[in-house]
Amino acid sequence: MVRLSEIVVYGLVLLLVLGGTQTASGRSVPLLSPPTAQSEQADQTETPAGLPARAQQIISSSLADANPQIRANAAEVVAATRSLRLMPQVRKLLADEVIPVRFAATLAVGDLAYAAAKNDIIGLLNDPNPNIQIAASYAISRLGSPEYYKVLCDATASEDQTVRANATLLLGKSGRQDGLPVLYGTLQRTDSSDKVILQAAESLAMLKDRRIYPRLWTRLISAYADDRVIGIRAMGALGTEEAKSALVTMLDDPVPEVRLVAAEQLGKLGDPVGEQTVLQILKRDPGADADAQSRERIQMLTALAIGEIGTPTITKRLPGLLRDSSKVVRLAAAKGVLRAASKRSRS
Repeated sequence: MVRLSEIVVYGLVLLLVLGGTQTASGRSVPLLSPPTAQSEQADQTETPAGLPARAQQIISSSLADANPQIRANAAEVVAATRSLRLMPQVRKLLADEVIPVRFAATLAVGDLAYAAAKNDIIGLLNDPNPNIQIAASYAISRLGSPEYYKVLCDATASEDQTVRANATLLLGKSGRQDGLPVLYGTLQRTDSSDKVILQAAESLAMLKDRRIYPRLWTRLISAYADDRVIGIRAMGALGTEEAKSALVTMLDDPVPEVRLVAAEQLGKLGDPVGEQTVLQILKRDPGADADAQSRERIQMLTALAIGEIGTPTITKRLPGLLRDSSKVVRLAAAKGVLRAASKRSRS
């Protein structure tokens, strides 16, 4: 019973703000072909030193893309890769007419504590949309006004399930242990929707609360692939040895997308054990029997996994993904390049 309709590109931002995901484009996306001798030779001519600059260019272009989902995802990538030099462009998105774009840009300001945008964030505290208000509360709390943390706590009781889910997400991102009772209360409320419950569990994992492990495990054994992906990402956020062991078992999942997310999360935790899993998917002409959206998703998840694994053998595949015809894949590959480069600089 494979159901992958709610796998989100880089996080839960678009899922929570929009109440679902949207495709990044309406066109068909060519399948990522298995590596040929010619393509491998082309990839090997790319110098690792030049790839980050190309990645930054792709992200910069994505921040100005006509597609709002690309703009929102690009803002998330800027935050995830700590690309501070692109934050002036993200700051402009704080005035974007599309709510998910403003939301993602506001979170990026908070995640990176980008003080240059503080006045912009203060203005968003009174935004007409309540989701933007709580995103601004998160950002301003990270910029030196911790009293706004209470706004997030109060919003977990909102009658609007999307606002409640977003507030729950932001409590996890805030990293404050005093959010644990609020999150457990949200988890146990009988009027919390499934997306709120899922986010509460992941946010508890983000706060490293080991008590959430049994609930996350139930997601890993779900019949639905998207449930397993949610469980995998939450296990990655939890990051305990027990969680890592659970993630290793998911490298044998029958669904390639699930295996790729497991490999990505293990890589993020510093374990490159998923390298062979990703290489096998690349060699087997991924998604040959899938529709265009599924093929694009496999390519995207491959790029993200490669970036987190970061070994020399597998990062050789990133240049080809940077040239992909899909904007979503190119953006994921750009993130992968910068994440891999960051790992190399720390080693």
